[in-house]
Amino acid sequence: KNESIILDDDVQDDEESLTDQPNEDGKWHCRGSLNSDQHSEEYRLRLSNNHKIMQIFEEATEWAISQKKKQQICQMYLLKVKYIYYRHDSQKGAEGGQQKIEQFCKYIYTNDETQRIRTQAILYNIYNLALHDKWFQARDLMLMSHLQESITNADIGTQIIYNRTMVQLGLCAFRMGKMEDAHLALTDIQSGNRSRELLAQGFSMARERTQEQEKTERRRMQPYHTHINTELLECVYLVSAMFLEIPYMAEKEFDGRRRMISKQFHYQLRNSEKQAFVGPPDNMREHVLAAAKALKVGDFKSCIKFLINPKMNQKVWNLFAETDKVKDMLEKYAKTQSLRVYLFSFSQFYDNISIDWITENFEMSSSEVQSAVSKLMINEELKASWDEPSRSLVLHKTEPTRLQNLALQLASRLNQLTESNERLCESKQGSNFTAFYQSNRMRDWSRNNNRRF
Repeated sequence: KNESIILDDDVQDDEESLTDQPNEDGKWHCRGSLNSDQHSEEYRLRLSNNHKIMQIFEEATEWAISQKKKQQICQMYLLKVKYIYYRHDSQKGAEGGQQKIEQFCKYIYTNDETQRIRTQAILYNIYNLALHDKWFQARDLMLMSHLQESITNADIGTQIIYNRTMVQLGLCAFRMGKMEDAHLALTDIQSGNRSRELLAQGFSMARERTQEQEKTERRRMQPYHTHINTELLECVYLVSAMFLEIPYMAEKEFDGRRRMISKQFHYQLRNSEKQAFVGPPDNMREHVLAAAKALKVGDFKSCIKFLINPKMNQKVWNLFAETDKVKDMLEKYAKTQSLRVYLFSFSQFYDNISIDWITENFEMSSSEVQSAVSKLMINEELKASWDEPSRSLVLHKTEPTRLQNLALQLASRLNQLTESNERLCESKQGSNFTAFYQSNRMRDWSRNNNRRF
């Protein structure tokens, strides 16, 4: 700590030292911007001083290199990475940031003596790779680092960086059309409705904390310009859960042991279906639930209409760097999943289906239809085969009919009821036998005592 420098958010404009000379008291007064208003002009002006901060980092790095202090060099490289990792190379002034991060992180991996700096450097590197849609590199680096196994032992600051990195990985997987990976990466953040707190972007009002704890948490808050949009995060999670849950529900409609892929999405969809009257969707969540209901009956046109419209574009999709690419991916995925739902729900009513009919009704190419249906066959989700001469899909009808499924479900529940009744009878018989045995022992004990007297 340098006692000649006073850093405080109460420093007035006329008291702030903006030159190389100190104030009259021989000290430099600087205003800290940690808790400044992100909507104010002052916040924007502070952000415009990027080149000055980077110049300070460069001078400090040159000094550390001249002294040949590897640990100090690692610390300065980490500060540089921390300052640029959240910026996309397409932004003005952020050109070549990805190459710099790669260079700095490689030095840290080789020369760092502390686990904390190396861990944070790995997380920042993964975040930046995911930000630039380098999914496979980011995923492989996360898996090779084994951070998911040891992150619970890290300090809170490192855990916050890990949460932000997992969110960015999930968003990257979503942009690449990998819904399972996106849902898996975002589940832990979205499951407890504490996304703002886990990402250090806000507080949870439900949890009580002391004044000292609140100050500590405020110091951990991420600057506003590095925040991740929580509405975008929730939308991506719900859409990925929808594309996984709805086809699974159609496939396992009569399976009594069916599990839920996403409890949060399943709960919201069930509450929406219970409503007697449902008006037109108003917010983001209602749009996704309306799209899920359309997907449930194989109506891909309505599903796309609810997902992609001016209101959703303004709130969610326009926040992505490549908006058109994301929209095209959503349209393609909605058509593919609608086809899966349709085949799961109505395949029992067909002997064969023409490929031309599928391509016409689902607006897909012949190769896309064959790819999607062949995947169902390989995974043994659909019992069917291709008939090339007639260009049709022949359904084998090995799945039980609706009546047979209901009969099997009834038999299974009757079996469960019988087993529960048998266990109940056994427990009652056991308790009666125990009571009878104890009463006989008490009677014998009293007789023996009477004989003694």
